[in-house]
Amino acid sequence: MLQRILIAPDKFKGSLPGPAICELIEKGLLSACPGLRITRLPLADGGDGLLDMVLQYRAAETRTAEVRDPLGRPVSARWLLSEQDGTAYIEMAAASGLDLLKPDEYDCMRASTYGTGQLIREAIGAGVREVILGIGGSATNDGGMGMAAALGYRFLDSRGEELSPGGENLSRIKTIGAPDQRIWEGIRFRVACDVKNPLCGPQGATRVYAPQKGATPAMVEVLESGMRHYAELVEAFTGREIAGLPGAGAAGGLGAGCMAFLEAVLVGGTELAIEYSHAERLAREADLIITGEGRLDHQTLQGKLVSGIAALGKKYDKPVVAICGSLELTPEELREAGITAAFSIVSKPMSLEEAIGEAPRLLYSLSCNIGSLLALRILP
Repeated sequence: MLQRILIAPDKFKGSLPGPAICELIEKGLLSACPGLRITRLPLADGGDGLLDMVLQYRAAETRTAEVRDPLGRPVSARWLLSEQDGTAYIEMAAASGLDLLKPDEYDCMRASTYGTGQLIREAIGAGVREVILGIGGSATNDGGMGMAAALGYRFLDSRGEELSPGGENLSRIKTIGAPDQRIWEGIRFRVACDVKNPLCGPQGATRVYAPQKGATPAMVEVLESGMRHYAELVEAFTGREIAGLPGAGAAGGLGAGCMAFLEAVLVGGTELAIEYSHAERLAREADLIITGEGRLDHQTLQGKLVSGIAALGKKYDKPVVAICGSLELTPEELREAGITAAFSIVSKPMSLEEAIGEAPRLLYSLSCNIGSLLALRILP
């Protein structure tokens, strides 16, 4: 009988954080199959949730700073400082995230990453040697223009006047001015992201993600044209070809901005999570791995956390069960990814709002059923 269970999920976005998911799954399993040896391992793949994950596995102090939200309003944003190794951990979503806005405020024409740049300044001022920046969950489509502006770069129009950062002004940039001082000199930047999209094109930041951030079809065309113009200027200014690199389009192009202006290295958020949590060792020792996220779809297969955990199961020949809110992958796609079985928590027709509101009950109920299967030795 399977006895050692590793529970290693991502959050259910907008519904349940990773630690709560682990707790509910554990309670459900044990209610039906007492005696299981369960290890909880809440994870995140580089987006919002990075800080909570770091606090699980690293000694770090929580700090806060007053910065600008995506639309320029003041907001208190937290970040982490590990004084032991001089590393700062920042979530761009804390300053420039979509969750900071009401749905009727979504406006990636105006939204900017300026607040994220302010958080980076805070970390620099604390004397850090490394910044790890998670860039998921953005409200922006400014290519990192706002972040760079907060660090002293100037974006000038044809009359030499400085432009405010935001997607609507990308096409108006004529020249880029360097900061008076590169205050980040000598600091290492690693950017954790969970997508491989380039900056422009059919799979780029604008065409794939801007509609989710309030852009109409007409706005998408304006933003795409502006992003192409911006990419040419940035590459000429920095001498770095970044527009076509995997991950450049992450967080509305912030990935490209970090690579260009901060010489940042992009790393898979999933790889970072596995490294910090020792997930590989725990997967090797487990009899069964349970993972999950809000939606299992084709983006899941592009390096997101669930696919990374499933790859560990595949590597060590361990069965992997995935739990989600929405299941959009075929059985063949699941098997190819290394997922033995996948279950949606939704038990009857219901709206997204209902599913989110009832997520704790639904997750617990499904976990009880999985526990019953374990008790019957149905799972291998």
